[in-house]
Amino acid sequence: MSNPDTPESSPSQELDESFENILSHFERSHTVKQAEGIREGTVVSVSADSVFIDIGFKTEGLLPLSELQKNDEAVKPGDKLQVMIKGRDPEGYYQLTRSKAARPTDWAALERAFAAKTSIVGTVTGVVKGGLSVDVGVRAFMPASRSGARDVPEMEKLVEQEIRCRIIKLDAAEEDVVVDRRAVAEEEEKTLKARRYSEVKEGDTLSGTVRSLTDYGAFVDIGGVDALLHVGDISWSRVNKAADVLSVEQQIEVKVLKVDQEKRRLSVGMKQLLPHPWDGVQSKYKVGERVRGAVTRVTDFGAFVELEPGIEGLIHVSEMSWVKKVKKPSDLVKPGETVEAVILGVNGDERRMSLGLKQALGDPWADAAPKFPVGSVVDGPVVSITKFGVFVQVAEGVEGMIHVSDLSAEKRINHPQDVLKVGQLVKAQVLELDPAKRRLKLGIKQLVPTSIDEYMEEHQEGNVVSGRIVEVSGGSAQVELGEGIRAVCRLSGEREKKETENAKPANSSSTTGAKADVSSLSSMLQARWKSGAVAETAKPQEVEAGQVRSFRITKLDRAAKKIEVELA
Repeated sequence: MSNPDTPESSPSQELDESFENILSHFERSHTVKQAEGIREGTVVSVSADSVFIDIGFKTEGLLPLSELQKNDEAVKPGDKLQVMIKGRDPEGYYQLTRSKAARPTDWAALERAFAAKTSIVGTVTGVVKGGLSVDVGVRAFMPASRSGARDVPEMEKLVEQEIRCRIIKLDAAEEDVVVDRRAVAEEEEKTLKARRYSEVKEGDTLSGTVRSLTDYGAFVDIGGVDALLHVGDISWSRVNKAADVLSVEQQIEVKVLKVDQEKRRLSVGMKQLLPHPWDGVQSKYKVGERVRGAVTRVTDFGAFVELEPGIEGLIHVSEMSWVKKVKKPSDLVKPGETVEAVILGVNGDERRMSLGLKQALGDPWADAAPKFPVGSVVDGPVVSITKFGVFVQVAEGVEGMIHVSDLSAEKRINHPQDVLKVGQLVKAQVLELDPAKRRLKLGIKQLVPTSIDEYMEEHQEGNVVSGRIVEVSGGSAQVELGEGIRAVCRLSGEREKKETENAKPANSSSTTGAKADVSSLSSMLQARWKSGAVAETAKPQEVEAGQVRSFRITKLDRAAKKIEVELA
């Protein structure tokens, strides 16, 4: 008795037939069997993943156990099941399915679907050369380019899957059917997107799946349509790349920020679902407070420091160093570096915070007065040279200027660079200090011993000395006490009056015009001449340049190298 599944043929015919004829004959007979539609089978046994079913053929059929598990069905040997044949596996078992999807069962139905360009349901049975084999009631071919799959691995995933497709070629005589899945999928996707765009509203909170990542953000699938999640909307803290915080297939919650119906674009954000970190900044951070943070980015005008996620402050280039003028912030700080700074200002409304790096180190001028009193000696390297002098660093953040006129007492210097170089260590004397204006005046020549130093060492205030008047101007005179040693003599009005009074005779007449007693005057002059007191009655000298006079020292200022005297 011949098996209905096995075509009858004589041995001689089998010898004459080629492999291609045998394959063609099998496919035609197999197609006929498939066209018979749903048939009843008997469960023979159940394995871990398949159900073996007797469908009346010589070879049993295999039904994936997963098809029963979908409906929570439990079967045992002897149970009857309605199944449909969809192909054969390499081992010869018939592949069965319980799909209830309507399939064309005759050529007439296929021709109607082809003419109307309607979609039909098919099952992918395998990967073949150039595409896929699809069961649509008859065997059909689907080119790889029309499968919607990007590569062979994706095509293989379609095997045993139900798909919706459209017939793009039908030749009943040749039993040639070609189907297209991609066109149907694109139309369905377009319809789904149009409906989805009309449903989504700005402000909606939705669940989505990260589909792909880029340098500028991520594309998120929110129910069939892609939305752009910009890198700036991922977190309140700075995110350089979306890949640093997100991964493909990750499930996330997003808020719809913008819907563009015409361009079919959606913008979403994650950080908008969290409280804004600047809301409580004004009460949390106070001016003058010391804070720590990481440098997030460096620009030409300063560096941004993140104190906490979403809270950044700017350290302006002018607030980076007490010591020198910083031209490039990157010379001092680098991205990722942790720094300590002082809050200089907070503006919660504009969401801005200014920080100071140098303030965290302390103001070096705050204690300059006790450290560098006038007359003290300091030393340090020359940090810069100008045509009018040099700047010397005497401490971290404190620089003093030596004017060109204070460089040497021996010779005239035209330019400071003639005697000093940047980096050279020098010793100088503090001449002036103004901490408020951050000014420190220094001198080198003041440290070189001079004749005036020796003179001051040998004399004290109150000493009477001789000197030559070299110049008289106004109420003072310049007096030379020795070679290169000058003093100032102040000529008070009272002194001049006293000298004028001493110049008058003791018994002089008044201005009434009375006649003088000539005999008495002659006797007085004769007596004073004989007694040697003529000088007391003579008219005193006026203070003039060139006179050598006696002076009393009233002030010795050793630091300023100044001497003050008065007529003795």
